[in-house]
Amino acid sequence: MGRDKALLELGGRPLIEHALAKLRALGFSPRIAGSRLALSSFAPVVQDNYPQQGPLGGIEAALAATASEQNLFLPVDLPWLPVAFLRWMMERAEHTNALATVPRAQGLPQPLCAIYSRAMLPHAQAALAEGDAKVMRAVERAAAATDLRIDSFDAESIAASQLWEQRIPVYRWFQNLNSPTDFQAALEQSQRIH
Repeated sequence: MGRDKALLELGGRPLIEHALAKLRALGFSPRIAGSRLALSSFAPVVQDNYPQQGPLGGIEAALAATASEQNLFLPVDLPWLPVAFLRWMMERAEHTNALATVPRAQGLPQPLCAIYSRAMLPHAQAALAEGDAKVMRAVERAAAATDLRIDSFDAESIAASQLWEQRIPVYRWFQNLNSPTDFQAALEQSQRIH
């Protein structure tokens, strides 16, 4: 992107505000995981214990800083993900008590928008200490080492079975904004729905 995508404006608000608004709508007092102190005006920032290790570093830092057993993680660059889907995912995690509740979209796991048990913490730490920052690999290793399972499901199937208002097609829910082209497409999508 060339700059912090959390501060890119979509629909008149920075992406970070879109993500935090979803979490607040779910009743959370969200925190921002990572080493970006510039975002502290939006919500408290939890500093990475393993800097420069990407999303797994942020997941580890957040799990180390919480007392909650189940923890919802939401990346800043998924502005189309409905709050109703996140609420459904939280309810599912409460019932399954899985190590990780990870949606799949178009057949691919979406581990950055997931719910992780605190039981994941020592396994994330071990992976990071070994220099392996791949989220799904850490989750799979943790599941193999514990009696807890990974609960994975197809977002498309869940969306089709629910009566949620869906102004955005499911295939767009998990489209990350990783390049200027992605962001331009999101701006165009935003104009169509507003």
